[in-house]
Amino acid sequence: MAGRTPGHQDTTVIRIKERDEHTSRTLVCLGFCGGGTGPYHAWSTCLPADAALSAVCYPGREGRFAEPCATDWDELAADTTAAVLSAVDGPYILFGHSMGGWMAFDVAARIERAGGPLPETLVVSSCNAPDRGLTPRDMFPARQDTDASLLDWMRANGLMPAHVLEDPDLQEMAVELMRADIQVRDTFRYTPGTTVSVPVQMLSATGDDVIEQDAGNQWRRVATGPYRHDVLPGGHFYTPDIWRELPVHIRALTGTPLGAPA
Repeated sequence: MAGRTPGHQDTTVIRIKERDEHTSRTLVCLGFCGGGTGPYHAWSTCLPADAALSAVCYPGREGRFAEPCATDWDELAADTTAAVLSAVDGPYILFGHSMGGWMAFDVAARIERAGGPLPETLVVSSCNAPDRGLTPRDMFPARQDTDASLLDWMRANGLMPAHVLEDPDLQEMAVELMRADIQVRDTFRYTPGTTVSVPVQMLSATGDDVIEQDAGNQWRRVATGPYRHDVLPGGHFYTPDIWRELPVHIRALTGTPLGAPA
């Protein structure tokens, strides 16, 4: 991929739980708006013994702090697609939450068009179907929100680790990353006719007021293969307990067909 630099793979793909001789598949996670790889680290304790765990780091944060943030959706999607392909070493499941769900869909579609190694399953969480295009409901948090409002959103949704809450400089950095991701999200444009043929599992929450109530049915329009929709307790990020163990609800990690009873 153009623009890749030496050591790029080491900083874009964080291998939280490494592959070993017993690994049968890897869960590859993409970041949500304003998020990094940190929220996925706790998942290593609830994975099946034969599953590995990796998370993609977007430019401008963590090990890629010195790189400029992406300025639009296409730039970030191209970067993320290259990162996912660099992480692939055998069967994998691609996961994205909220904005990351759209990114995971876009990445899977790009890989499919290019004839690359497809995920066993695409898992999208807490997001409307991308073929609706960007609507005011999707633009939340919004670019016009104050810094205080963005911080409140991150606190309320558990996106602010204790060390960030206690450090004004880190809070400022968190707001900057959130604004950078909001700018990227607001440039998303769905390409008419784009679908994915891989199995898709969609997860949503009972009390999520960010996405529409029929989001589970919406995704059937762009998922041409096997499809499943599961509803879990909580809001946009579920309940804290559900989020900490979200992989137990990912059917592909247990090798269970999407159509089998829960």
